[in-house]
Amino acid sequence: MASVEIRDVRKAFGPVEILHGVSVPISDGEFVVLVGPSGCGKSTLLRMIAGLENITSGTISIGDRVVNHVHPKERDIAMVFQNYALYPHMTVGDNMAFSLKLRDAPKDVIKERVDKAAGILGLDKLLDRYPRQLSGGQRQRVAMGRAIVRDPQVFLFDEPLSNLDAKLRVAMRTEIKELHQRLKTTTVYVTHDQIEAMTMADKIVVMHDGIVEQMGAPLELYDRPSNVFVAGFIGSPAMNFIEGHIKSDGGKPYAEAAGKARLPLVSAPAGSDGRPVIYGTRPEHLDIADDGFEAEVVVVEPTGSETQVVARLGDRDLIGVFRERHEFKPGQKIRLKPRADVAHVFDKQTGQRL
Repeated sequence: MASVEIRDVRKAFGPVEILHGVSVPISDGEFVVLVGPSGCGKSTLLRMIAGLENITSGTISIGDRVVNHVHPKERDIAMVFQNYALYPHMTVGDNMAFSLKLRDAPKDVIKERVDKAAGILGLDKLLDRYPRQLSGGQRQRVAMGRAIVRDPQVFLFDEPLSNLDAKLRVAMRTEIKELHQRLKTTTVYVTHDQIEAMTMADKIVVMHDGIVEQMGAPLELYDRPSNVFVAGFIGSPAMNFIEGHIKSDGGKPYAEAAGKARLPLVSAPAGSDGRPVIYGTRPEHLDIADDGFEAEVVVVEPTGSETQVVARLGDRDLIGVFRERHEFKPGQKIRLKPRADVAHVFDKQTGQRL
């Protein structure tokens, strides 16, 4: 195991710069998830850690060694790809053992490591099968097993669950998290799925347009997003955003939105009266209340354990999530009140948290 240090890394393809000075410290044994929309640079950064992309400037260290010019096979990393990348003419056992055979490892060492990895991943009875005889989840386990047998300092995962169906993705992310807890190997995991990031990571790195918007523990990013982008990206359903102005009533601050709707606040920055802001509230933090603002029900989506409601305030649709059973109907007028203690306020111009 080893730490990974990414310092002021930039990547350009000709005149087009993809990564703009990214710095990410990754502690020994930490599970770090790089998350962001397509094109944000997360997979490029992962490939640079692996040595599959050259670094334009900056440094990447694994342990105490700067690896900018170190060949991929000498970095002591193992990578799990999105498309499994298994050899179709080899059995499961041979696929898992392949990297060790290339190193001329002794046969008894190869067998011991393959058997151990197969036991961890529940592949014991599948070692003689070929990839075509396996399900998608089993193939992904084989790809993970091939990485485990190498006993690397760092695991790299490049969107490994995106080819699986929804139910299998849930099962596999649990298996990967359990695997990390058992092996405690430093892991860098790339995904565009923020649910994967929230449920698996020790630390999340949110990327957007080649920069790091915020990094921290999952609940830290959820509870205190640093800007509108992070607030809207982390959380499902996404945070509701309402444009308004800071006002005060008897010294008690609130945000006023369209139609004179009052959005409660616990506090506001000094001298901010009249300041244009973006008010953020999570769907589960909207309550039905007589003193709330009026909104019109547009869509009702019962899921069993909860009900999601799309309600319209002015020209903006808001999503509310309610665990209590309500008889909502499209066209119905309801009164919604955000919880002031968990409200978020962002500067309208910069998008930064106030």
